[in-house]
Amino acid sequence: MHDMVKTAPQHSAERSAKRHTLRTPSDLIDAGLAPEADRTTLEAVGERFTMAIPPAFQDLITHPDDPIARQVIPDARELVTLPYEDADPIGDDALSPVPGIVHRYADRALLKPLLVCPLYCRFCFRREHVGPGGGLLSDAQLETALDWVRQHPDIREIILTGGDPLMLAPRRLKHIVQSLSDIPHIETIRIHSRVPVADPARMTEELLDAMETDRAMWLVVHANHASELTPQATKAIRAVLSRAIPVLSQSVLLRGVNDTVESLEALLRAFLKARVKPYYLHHLDAAAGTGHFHVPVAEGQALLRQLRGRVTGLAWPTYVLDIPGGRGKVPIGPEYLDPASPGTVSTPDGEACSFT
Repeated sequence: MHDMVKTAPQHSAERSAKRHTLRTPSDLIDAGLAPEADRTTLEAVGERFTMAIPPAFQDLITHPDDPIARQVIPDARELVTLPYEDADPIGDDALSPVPGIVHRYADRALLKPLLVCPLYCRFCFRREHVGPGGGLLSDAQLETALDWVRQHPDIREIILTGGDPLMLAPRRLKHIVQSLSDIPHIETIRIHSRVPVADPARMTEELLDAMETDRAMWLVVHANHASELTPQATKAIRAVLSRAIPVLSQSVLLRGVNDTVESLEALLRAFLKARVKPYYLHHLDAAAGTGHFHVPVAEGQALLRQLRGRVTGLAWPTYVLDIPGGRGKVPIGPEYLDPASPGTVSTPDGEACSFT
């Protein structure tokens, strides 16, 4: 659908003056991010998948098919489900012993206290579940989830995800963090969030206070393009760092967004500039209607091979595939050791070298 869009968007200052999140086809059309001719298609996509584009992301869109727009503007191709795609591509539902908990690995579990996000990525692997309905755990459901954690002493780490846990009210987030901190066997709390880049103004002192804990707290920020690391986003990240909370990144390799050496290098350098350690580069999960974002593994490996030696090791993420069906993540980065020739390694440019 993007190649049908002809209407130029409003200038950034004009968009900034409209400080509301775009949620409907009319919103998109009024903002100049889609033509009137696309209304029917936008409505059809919207009936299945939620849309939300907050002001911070609106301001980054230079035209309706740029790397930011591709991530957030609905596309007719989302209604096409390929044979290998799945509504639950990594098996969350099958691995949920109680509402809000996903237990995939022996020593850690996910806690999903809500299913609301500041924006709704068009490639999201939970796109069938997230949306304005919220999926907010009730007090009773939250207590059941926390009880499950209490009753499983092998769990050392809880990953707060969703949805986006930083969309919670500070009081609710504080209750969850403190409840987890009171469980003796919980050593690490990790928060996965898009908020620092999607809605940096939300990173208030009150929200930061809610993240305080005597356990190891980590924030993992999701961004996919260098332009997302704005001065406002960097300020929000620095505020987190000032609380002695380390910040890591996760990104998804996406066609038309970060699938060139130049765009991927710029993203990794932008993370480092913001004092964010690149952590994961995800191979796209096969969620329904996301095939137009797919980058083959071999192509992703080639991109990383070209970056080896071109960027500092501090900027190097682990390229990972979440095995369909909930069997966990595995690293799929380029290989350099040649198993067929012991003692041989290939250089980033493909030259074979011997070692002892």
